[in-house]
Amino acid sequence: MAPMEIVIEVVVGVVVGLVLGMLGAGGGIISVPALVFLLDQPPAVATTTSLVIIGTTGVFAVAQHGRAGNVAWADGIAFGVLGAGGALLGSRVATVAEPHLTLGLFAVLLVVTAAVMWHRSGTDGRTDPAERARDRWLTWRPFSVDLRRLMLVLVVASAVGVLTGFFGVGGGFALVPALILVLGMPMSLAVGTSLLVITLNSVTGVAGRLGTDLRLDWQLILVFTAAAVVSSLVGGRVGRQLDAALLQRGFAVMLVLVAGYTATSTFLL
Repeated sequence: MAPMEIVIEVVVGVVVGLVLGMLGAGGGIISVPALVFLLDQPPAVATTTSLVIIGTTGVFAVAQHGRAGNVAWADGIAFGVLGAGGALLGSRVATVAEPHLTLGLFAVLLVVTAAVMWHRSGTDGRTDPAERARDRWLTWRPFSVDLRRLMLVLVVASAVGVLTGFFGVGGGFALVPALILVLGMPMSLAVGTSLLVITLNSVTGVAGRLGTDLRLDWQLILVFTAAAVVSSLVGGRVGRQLDAALLQRGFAVMLVLVAGYTATSTFLL
């Protein structure tokens, strides 16, 4: 492996980990274009590699947020299980999809994500988190389920799962607002729970690609993941000290820039 490649892997890994740790989202959205355009991986290999990196990094990030009490374990596991079918479907489709179409759709996804992040940054702070969390769709003691909201959760979880499996992203860009709006979570809890679901979805997405003829670069994965894990722990600490709205709007601008670069590079391939 060339020294410049190692530098790229470390730098991008650090960025991925910081963003994932701070926002509970965005790691795959950065790693996939980097793997394709900077490290010359085919899209199908890049999305699978991204799932391995994001899933592994997510384990450590979830542990950190869990120790701080910012993970709703029951809700996150339920959301991840309900989205498993979508992740498997998306993974199978991704292995046979036309590369230019995949990257073109990915650029569109980035722009949509940017709009969601920007909108969310202006609305999260206007509602009392305790008010949001008051109405729960699932409780264990005593056990009860709101069937109407269960169907809504199933639809949202499945959609996030498809995005995870197809694009090789954790789905946090959709998960965090979904957890806030559908499950009524405050921002801090949504970030930690999103990381749990991202990890579960990533594992499912990788499982859906087992048995294919994809060949992964495990040395690249090791270096990339090590950098991402360390920086995700730093990002988790830093994120609790910074203004969430400012972080989200900055991230939205970055997404638009990455989308433009992805679309331009796709046409020039």
